[in-house]
Amino acid sequence: MEEMDVNSMRYTVEFARRDRSPAYRRDEQAARQPFDMKTISSNSLFEGGKEIGIEHGGALYRLKITRQGKLILNK
Repeated sequence: MEEMDVNSMRYTVEFARRDRSPAYRRDEQAARQPFDMKTISSNSLFEGGKEIGIEHGGALYRLKITRQGKLILNK
């Protein structure tokens, strides 16, 4: 294994931290999305609320925003 000097290791750690930033992850996720996929912001779906109903295949699903700001879908 090749040895790295301290400055090189510091640069590698800083670069890795930047790669995990929220902005980097958004850009990475956007790059992976198919171009023909319809995208709707959660703000426009929820319109200030925390829960919406989605009818699909004769069943009602509930899409909720959790306290941590994540989405959860329940049947």
